[in-house]
Amino acid sequence: MSLMVYGIPNCDTVKRARTWLTEHGLTYTFVDFKKSGVPLDRLDVWCKELGWEALLNRQGQTWRKLDDSVKQRITDEASARELMTAQPSVIKRPVIEWPGKTKERITVGFTPDSSSFRAHSHASTSR
Repeated sequence: MSLMVYGIPNCDTVKRARTWLTEHGLTYTFVDFKKSGVPLDRLDVWCKELGWEALLNRQGQTWRKLDDSVKQRITDEASARELMTAQPSVIKRPVIEWPGKTKERITVGFTPDSSSFRAHSHASTSR
């Protein structure tokens, strides 16, 4: 499996993550939620691995613009999954699937000091 990055291309956090990956010599495939939609099979994996709460961006503009009645209905994975499918902008970005020897690792958001980014930074500079 190759490195996969999911998000929206004009999102500043996605832009920073993609720049960081490129600067560290990591090749990846980018999946644009706006053009392709959210891959439902991957959303299931992300919810299982990370939990729906970690994926739902309650700080973003899309969430803030939602009617309060819609927000109040998001109480479990099924309701969150329905919203994330209908409005991919409520997913915290980027979602990155890091290939591993035995299992992929999934991260959400971009923090270059996180263990995933540090580990891959060292791997790319030791090639």
